[in-house]
Amino acid sequence: MAELPSAVFNDSSVDWTSAGGDSRDMDVNVAYVASGFHQVWMMAATVFVFPIIPGLGLFYAGLCRRKSATTLLWQSMGVLGVISFQWFFWGYSLAYAANANPFIGTLTNFGMKNVVSVAIGYLPEPLFALYQCMFALCTVMIMIGGAFERARLLPSMIFAFCWATIVYCPIVCWTWNAQGWLFNLPALDFAGGGPVHISSGTGALAYALIIGKRLEQNDPKRRVPKYVPHNPTLIFIGTWMIWFGWFGFNGGSTLNASVRTSYVMQNTNLAAATGVMGWSALDYLFYRGRFSVVGACQGCIAGLVAITPAAGFVPVYFAAVIGFLGAVGVRLCDNINHWLRVDEGMEVFKLHAIGGIIGALLTGLFAADWVSLLDGATEAQGWVDHNYIQLGYQFAEVCAIVGYTFVVTIILLLIIDHIPGLKFRVPEHQEIEGLDKHLLFEEGMGDYELAETLRAAGYLHAGGMLVNDGITGVELPALSTSSAEESKDKAAEASGKIASD
Repeated sequence: MAELPSAVFNDSSVDWTSAGGDSRDMDVNVAYVASGFHQVWMMAATVFVFPIIPGLGLFYAGLCRRKSATTLLWQSMGVLGVISFQWFFWGYSLAYAANANPFIGTLTNFGMKNVVSVAIGYLPEPLFALYQCMFALCTVMIMIGGAFERARLLPSMIFAFCWATIVYCPIVCWTWNAQGWLFNLPALDFAGGGPVHISSGTGALAYALIIGKRLEQNDPKRRVPKYVPHNPTLIFIGTWMIWFGWFGFNGGSTLNASVRTSYVMQNTNLAAATGVMGWSALDYLFYRGRFSVVGACQGCIAGLVAITPAAGFVPVYFAAVIGFLGAVGVRLCDNINHWLRVDEGMEVFKLHAIGGIIGALLTGLFAADWVSLLDGATEAQGWVDHNYIQLGYQFAEVCAIVGYTFVVTIILLLIIDHIPGLKFRVPEHQEIEGLDKHLLFEEGMGDYELAETLRAAGYLHAGGMLVNDGITGVELPALSTSSAEESKDKAAEASGKIASD
């Protein structure tokens, strides 16, 4: 391995500063000459991670009903804007300040102050900060799906900024900052099983709990609704983007271009593959010989989530086991919304929190020192190396992150919801008619306008039949028992409206 740039920066004979050096008086690139290939890889890894955010937007849009799908695409753009600013403003400093305490960072790097050319391992700090920004973006985008189809956009973005500040940043400091208490325990978390997945899944559960269940026109008991995803194609494309991005998400978490990096990418791909296999096998069993595209995509996500904390610690054969068990474990929790009586329709808690917990605990079992030492410096051991206490450390991480996230998220939601003008829940009529119609300016998913015209003319409910309106994705009872002649009249009226529009 090349000499660490920090060895050059620590040379007392050169006038280095806390920012890494004054570029007007010296060439700050000198420190990175021997290790520049690490920078190249990490720049590429940062770009690889980026498609995960729009991929999540497409994944969520496909899962929900068409009438509110475009709103989720807007939220992915909103998160990109708000959280990128939050990370610049104070998020990075609260998570990674060098003078942090075991629980939270300081404002030493407020507004990226002194984040110029000083070395973080083999990387200049601006590159490290940008790469970690991608993790913050992914985490908040995952969490924000907890209240789909019923939350206003402005309060949602304000909540995202505050949640990243008081939930995500402290957990990152605990886990990855050299001063953090989980880092020094040590709990093993290679690429974000705790800070990214367990925290986002638990936050989504709290979000759904506080905002309440979706309204159903024909269900006075307000049971937890369940719908068929309206667009498997969007889910498939989003999953492909997420799987692609995970090579950078996990592969870049070595923060170098070493043999360990290649091994991590191999573990990542294999776990996703066995996740597809595990979920699809249960689908085939439960659906009596039939498969599901959406299920295969969810299995992929579950496998990726489970391998995230373990990717840089476990042998490849255990990566296959982790991906398979992660998907099977999550699939067996398919009715968890009904068990908890929470309308968390995107199933973020199931996929990310439960999947992350499974991965974190299996990391404690299967971590092998020879895998982590593939980078030439890191040593981590689990049960396979007779380090039996490690499972206890992993359990402590899980409990701390779940407990902190759930309690603080609920408090934050209750505070924001009681601020005038920031109530989360949309009015009942907006929820029933769809968020796209009321929260976006003349935008909708697919042939939404056509479906609206047909609905207004009564065509979708003609003849007293059960029909699929193409918006909700489920069969609806007819609102009237019109005769055949009346149905023809309504059809003609609809055709006329379509022609005029």
